[in-house]
Amino acid sequence: MAQATTEAVSPRTPDGWPVLNQAERAALREVLIRGPQSRTEIAQRLGLSRASLTRVTRTLVAHGLVGEVGVELRGRTGRPSELLQARTDTYRLLGVKLTADVLYAAVTDLTARVVATSEEPIASRAFEDVVDQLAALVARERATHPGLRAVGVCLAGDLLGSGRDQVVVSSPYLGWTDVRMSAALADRTGLPVTTENDVRALTAAEHWFGAGAGCRSLALLTVGTGLGFGLVVDDRMIQGATGRAGRLDHLRIDPSGPICGLGHRGCASVYLVSSAIAAALGSPGTTYEEAVALAERGNPAAVLAFREAGRALGVLIATVANTLDPEKIVLTGDGLAVMRLAPDAVWAAVAQHRDPQDAVTPLDVQPFDFTEWARAGAVTAVRAYLESAS
Repeated sequence: MAQATTEAVSPRTPDGWPVLNQAERAALREVLIRGPQSRTEIAQRLGLSRASLTRVTRTLVAHGLVGEVGVELRGRTGRPSELLQARTDTYRLLGVKLTADVLYAAVTDLTARVVATSEEPIASRAFEDVVDQLAALVARERATHPGLRAVGVCLAGDLLGSGRDQVVVSSPYLGWTDVRMSAALADRTGLPVTTENDVRALTAAEHWFGAGAGCRSLALLTVGTGLGFGLVVDDRMIQGATGRAGRLDHLRIDPSGPICGLGHRGCASVYLVSSAIAAALGSPGTTYEEAVALAERGNPAAVLAFREAGRALGVLIATVANTLDPEKIVLTGDGLAVMRLAPDAVWAAVAQHRDPQDAVTPLDVQPFDFTEWARAGAVTAVRAYLESAS
């Protein structure tokens, strides 16, 4: 069907995003997260009158954000309803995951479906050099995907603020302190840029488009090179007063355990992170991958290391469930071998630390993939757009 011109409906920001009011953003969010819906369903969920919803959907259709996808009988009675669905052929988002050495990228549509991926080594960790590399990446992707509207970058570290005022307070793997990635990259590209902690970004992606879709409360744990935690409460991501909410890596597991690099005795990080598992074998130079292989062959030291890691993971899962009572806990990361090699230790620790009368919190174990983290960057970009002020 023919589309009305954007300018006839509402203004556009310089970067090309339509300027939507609160009701229009809320309606688009409903369609993105819940899939095809009738106008009546959207109006009921948002508490809008039929006339208001008609104006809202007219704007979204005109901007190419949603489209009509046929008629379906919704409910037991009544007339068939025309369904609205987010369009996947117009807008594109670029998500980036930065590690210490590699840049992973994913281009997605509005529904977070990945349409292209790439990866490249980080040539230099200097902040200005990474901005240059990202700007070049954006230019290439815009040439291939003309509908590119925004960029989301995620990385390990502490961040505060939002929009152009967002600050990467610290990113140890990259060696950055108090840098403004969003503003710097937006100035270079002319696109809106959102920067986010990688675990919070992944939590946001799982909340809207993954294992946590439909949940108003969600916890995400990542295990591997480090330990990460993300939390959604009442449909909102929790950041914390200083951007450091979710620090569980130094939760005490055993008061007589070994001491971590920060001087804490028996904390989760000395049992569960990949380097700690490898170090527990007592042979300098042993890698995590070698530790996994040894445990699979029944090596006693490796089996014990993974059982200790499993116990620590079980305590973390129980602590999250006891403290927050989320609808679901998602577990991911590059250290998921612990769930395969020591499941009994994990569940024994959960049982030991959970109140037996509490309901069991569903645990969803998700395979680890850096592309998924890059996709999460794209999700943060569309979330920032829909959650911005009118």
